[in-house]
Amino acid sequence: MKTFKILGLTMCFIIALFSFNAFISRNKIPEKNEIMKSGGKGFAVLELFTSEGCSSCPPADDLMAKIQQEAGGKAIYILAYHVDYWDRQGWKDMYSSAEFSNRQTQYGNWLNVSPIYTPQLIINGKTQFIGSDESAIRKEISAELSSSSNTTLTIQTQQNGSELTVRYQVSNATNNSSLLIAVLQKNAQDKVERGENAGRTLFYVQIVRKLQTESLNNPGGVSKVIELPKDFNRQNWEVVCFIQDQGNGRISAAAEAG
Repeated sequence: MKTFKILGLTMCFIIALFSFNAFISRNKIPEKNEIMKSGGKGFAVLELFTSEGCSSCPPADDLMAKIQQEAGGKAIYILAYHVDYWDRQGWKDMYSSAEFSNRQTQYGNWLNVSPIYTPQLIINGKTQFIGSDESAIRKEISAELSSSSNTTLTIQTQQNGSELTVRYQVSNATNNSSLLIAVLQKNAQDKVERGENAGRTLFYVQIVRKLQTESLNNPGGVSKVIELPKDFNRQNWEVVCFIQDQGNGRISAAAEAG
């Protein structure tokens, strides 16, 4: 009798399992790690502060690559800044810059975060996360994509040898705002020989190789010329511009040109 009861319960479980799977197929329940579609006209600028010398950073770098791959047509802009304060720990990051460390320090002041750390991710200049905290980051991205902003930004770029002309137009920016022009290397890999990541080959996306700040004294139809990195090419590089309030760090608009 106990055997029959067990068989009966097993069959009920199997039937319930098939019914549940059928329900999932019909209703197409999204995976938990999917960036949900948004009906808003928002955007998300993701600024990651990372380093080849930090053993906690590769998971954050990998997460940025995953989000970049999933982004599709969504207004998600990833910028990876390699800071230089890890360079004293036995391995110099070839992409690192004191300028990017200073930018992170400025975010520490804006967001009242002390001490600064890696991997740290800032979204739209107003919210910070541990760069590998996938669940919280995806939730914030979805929230920002569902929001809206009154500020608009359009850009056009034209390369002239080693220089790039950026023509931009802005509307409804705050008085304290600046235009930031970031020249990004889309992807790269590097084998680390010393430090915390010794022996590992690391992969990166959207590496900031140059960052230039311009005032918005005349926001309409203005052109700026910037000097390009020596190894710049259109196939593996792009330009991302965004409007940032220099009083509180908040980003109100963003645009890109491949």
